[in-house]
Amino acid sequence: MSQEPMTYSLFLFLFLSHGVSSYTVPNSRQDLHPLLQKMAEEIIDGSYLNALLDLIQFQSSHVWMDDLSHRVLAYLNSRNVAFTISSLQAAVENHLEQRLHQPQKLLEDLRKTDAQQFHTAMKCLLEDKKDRLDLKDIIIDLGEIRERALQSPGVNRSLFLITLERCFQVLNSLECVEILGKVLRESSGSFLQPDITERLPRDLREDAFKNLSAVFKDLYDKTSAHSQRALYSWMSGILQTSSNATDDSVSWVTAENLWILGRYMVHLSFEEIMKISPIEIGLFISYDNATKQLDTVYDITPELAQAFLERISSSNFNMRNTSTIHRLGLLVCFYDDLELLDATVAQVLLHQMIKCSHLRGFQAGVQKLKAELLDIATENQTLNETLGSLSDAVVGLTYSQLESLSPEAVHGAISTLSQVSGWAKSQVIILSAKYLAHEKVLSFYNVSQMGALLAGVSTQAFCSMNCKDLSQVLRSAISQYLSDLSPAQQQGILSKMVEAGDTASGIVEIQGAFFKEVSLFDLRRQPGFNSTVLKDKELGRSQALFLYELLLKTTRRPEELLSAGQLVKGVTCSHIDAMSTDFFLAHFQDFQNNFALLSPYQVNCLAWKYWEVSRLSMPPFLLAALPARYLASVPASQCVPFLISLGKSWLDSLVLDSHKKTSVLRKVQQCLDNSIADEYTVDIMGNLLCHLPAAIIDRGISPRAWATALHGLRDCPDLNPKQKAAVRLKLLGQYGLPQHWTAETTKDLGPFLVLFSGDELSSIATKFPEILLQAASKIARTLPPKEFLWAVFGSVRNSSDKIPSSDPMPGCHGVAAPSSDDIFKLAEANACWALEDLRCMEEDTFIRTVELLGAVQGFSRPQLMTLKEKAIQVWDMPSYWREHHIASLGRIALALNESELEQLNLSSIDTVAFLTQQTEWSPRQAESILQGFLDDSGYNIQDLKSFHLVGLGATLCAINITEIPLIKISEFRVVVARIGTLLCSTHVLAEFKRKAEVVFGDPTEWTSPVLQELGTIAAGLTKAELRMLDKDLMPYFQPSAIKCLPDEIFKELSAEQIASLGPENAAAVTHAQRRRLSPLQLQSLQQALDGAKTHSWQDAPASAGPTRTSSSRSPAGAPLSWDLWLGCPLLVLMAKFLW
Repeated sequence: MSQEPMTYSLFLFLFLSHGVSSYTVPNSRQDLHPLLQKMAEEIIDGSYLNALLDLIQFQSSHVWMDDLSHRVLAYLNSRNVAFTISSLQAAVENHLEQRLHQPQKLLEDLRKTDAQQFHTAMKCLLEDKKDRLDLKDIIIDLGEIRERALQSPGVNRSLFLITLERCFQVLNSLECVEILGKVLRESSGSFLQPDITERLPRDLREDAFKNLSAVFKDLYDKTSAHSQRALYSWMSGILQTSSNATDDSVSWVTAENLWILGRYMVHLSFEEIMKISPIEIGLFISYDNATKQLDTVYDITPELAQAFLERISSSNFNMRNTSTIHRLGLLVCFYDDLELLDATVAQVLLHQMIKCSHLRGFQAGVQKLKAELLDIATENQTLNETLGSLSDAVVGLTYSQLESLSPEAVHGAISTLSQVSGWAKSQVIILSAKYLAHEKVLSFYNVSQMGALLAGVSTQAFCSMNCKDLSQVLRSAISQYLSDLSPAQQQGILSKMVEAGDTASGIVEIQGAFFKEVSLFDLRRQPGFNSTVLKDKELGRSQALFLYELLLKTTRRPEELLSAGQLVKGVTCSHIDAMSTDFFLAHFQDFQNNFALLSPYQVNCLAWKYWEVSRLSMPPFLLAALPARYLASVPASQCVPFLISLGKSWLDSLVLDSHKKTSVLRKVQQCLDNSIADEYTVDIMGNLLCHLPAAIIDRGISPRAWATALHGLRDCPDLNPKQKAAVRLKLLGQYGLPQHWTAETTKDLGPFLVLFSGDELSSIATKFPEILLQAASKIARTLPPKEFLWAVFGSVRNSSDKIPSSDPMPGCHGVAAPSSDDIFKLAEANACWALEDLRCMEEDTFIRTVELLGAVQGFSRPQLMTLKEKAIQVWDMPSYWREHHIASLGRIALALNESELEQLNLSSIDTVAFLTQQTEWSPRQAESILQGFLDDSGYNIQDLKSFHLVGLGATLCAINITEIPLIKISEFRVVVARIGTLLCSTHVLAEFKRKAEVVFGDPTEWTSPVLQELGTIAAGLTKAELRMLDKDLMPYFQPSAIKCLPDEIFKELSAEQIASLGPENAAAVTHAQRRRLSPLQLQSLQQALDGAKTHSWQDAPASAGPTRTSSSRSPAGAPLSWDLWLGCPLLVLMAKFLW
């Protein structure tokens, strides 16, 4: 943990104090080795790091004798330095605190070490073999020291800087390069700022230079564009100096230099590339590792790629030779010599172009080249004949081309088709149907061949499979594609396996995320689980709650449950409270290792437990899970460990209440003194950087810290508007207006381009359109601002041909309709098309891009209506549409009215499942889909299988409540969790709740796993039923269920029940629900939001202490003694690293 001091000083302290209690100081000095005398003098001077380094140096060449520790203490006393254990401990701890949490002082200490001490320090960082020093009954774990140093915020930076400053004068350059590599690989890449190249040595030995260049190549993707350019300049400068080139006409770029540059070869200028001699480029391409290197030039531009291709061609390599094409790496993505190309070469090129998906940008050009090669590859041959040799270019085939394929052709090419990524849903449906039409019977063997096409198998087909074959599917490599299946398909597989009767063995076979689909009902029937079996399975929270409780009753080693990963989701507060102090502290790391799996309520429980049993060693980030007043107990001297610990977690998932988060951030600002002085402070802050107030971003970050802070801010997922405005102003102040930016600046600021206005982005769109497109492609989490999308749209439209159709539709004369290339490039910016543009789109363009258009989130209702009309124009009326048409529509389907929905053929639950992936259906549309399925399939409500219920999704909310009792209990009980994700009306939820009672009994008998499994169904409880629920069950409502509770029912909860909701559920309470609460209930709600303790024992209202005596023996309610906290980690570390 961040508050623990470095291990080395602990052992130094133990070494010095060993045997002190019984030792009598002699009257005169005893003989002591000079190096140990020097070590003792360092101790007297307070230079504990230097003393440790002297000790390590001594032990490396001497045998440690039993009496040496006594003789060192005697020496100290002879120098009239009367160390007691407590005073020495205090001195060591103070030194540790400074060096661990003020790494700048560590840097100063290392600068002051003598040559031998520094040599020892570097060797300790370098050597992995000698991990422990054995001083008889005392062990110094150098491996642990090294690990902590390399992973500690700020300390790593100091080690990097001191290595650059001093290492090359003390150790040989190869060793120093190895140390730099170790330190840099543990960093985020922010150490390699452009100015760092000024400190890099320029007189390295050749082997050391190659090794250091290799380190920079490994870190390429972590490095900013400016830093990449600076490192390229450093590398190329040394290579030019060492070359034999005497004038500008002879290039310094030799085959070996290209290999040394690695990915940095993309920074060569066009002119430099064209000067490379044919002999050298030929030698380079001949290298066995040339292809591997060229496979990684992800950010190469078309201009530079074609320059390399031209030079390779000039070296007498036959560019149409298969061997040459195999060596081109990503250069093949820009191959342009298509004149008179034969079909065989085109097929070889297509096979190599699979790797082009790794390119950073230029994908539209790649798709265009693939299409041209596809035409050549199939010239004078049918698709049926060439299908297996077209590689992933087959993704570019249209529906009509795929439908023209014979089942035999698809069967013969399945080994290729199954490995292709990027299939559209509609293509998968067509190809799977063709393949299965040839196979007739669905068996394990033919399913195992399908790979990426597995999702095209219908739910009904899975249900028709032999159970033994299905079981083999779950155990085999094809199971990796199960996550691509729809919920209906997954439920179909589960229902078939359960139907076979051997539920236990079937369920055990299920791996990964698919296991979450197993119902609580089926789990409750099967006792044959253990922690080992569960390790490879992803658990839902209801499953984990049930299984943890079940296994806890039977296991003799409860620690195995905690180390099983996903099972920690099922640990309740009562389980945590029941843990002994020793067990809790010994296994807290298991919780920390799986912190992302824990709910806010579990974290709150852990925080209270830690506070109760060992507050002095409590990880500081847990304080944020306690009521806000506990933060006041953090003194200024402990701000750094508090910031480090909190910065390693995500505050948004740790603190859900906005008011409490404000309190936490106020403490953070207090610790920072409202400013960030240097890059070390940025290192310490970690993820807290994303929560800096706008005022600190604007005025509180020093110029020295800004580059490192900007590197961190790039990864912040959700900056608020004020933060964004502050970042924008800061960037304008540093870099000026975007019209003055370089390509490197634009690349580095890619994530921030959304902060600028359309006018500001216009110059970027003109100068660097591809960089703008790359930035847009990476912004997938949230819908980008409209102005940014318009800038992307303008950039693409300005660079496209905009040639009006020669045979336009009526009313489309002079309209430059969207092209396939435009739509492919624009992605979310397709939302900027005018209705007229969409209406005038050519039919072939629509067919090729309908799935891309259906995925655009920003389309308005009129735009969706226009695209729906285009679909009717292309495919005829909805009654003629087939499953693959409906699957390809995406959000466009939302524009279908009730009459059009009724025309669709919805006889297959898989077709319905494609529609229900959309969540914006109106109640009348949902009713039409539900009724359409029942009518077309011929099913009645009582005939519905579990997979039908799952596939119907949110349209199930449109069911008539009088029909819900008709649903078979045997089908309902296995999909309760799925139905519990639906946000249905109160009346529908109430009826589903009555159905749940048949499965799980009266609500008074419900347990935490049941309540968690029910989800929103629990919102169907009546006032009386809700009041009767035990308060300890309140945290196990799902937040969605809390939101669904009607206001007049929610207000019936007692103040005690509300106080027990837990932080997550309390945060889910709506404003309308709040308005109906009494003052007492509102007070309870605030307690829940704040993380007040309601389980086992009550939170003391007037102090920051627990109500019963903690292990520190402080009085009940006593404030935390942070002075004692300094020493407590020593005890923890002693247990961990000694003996």
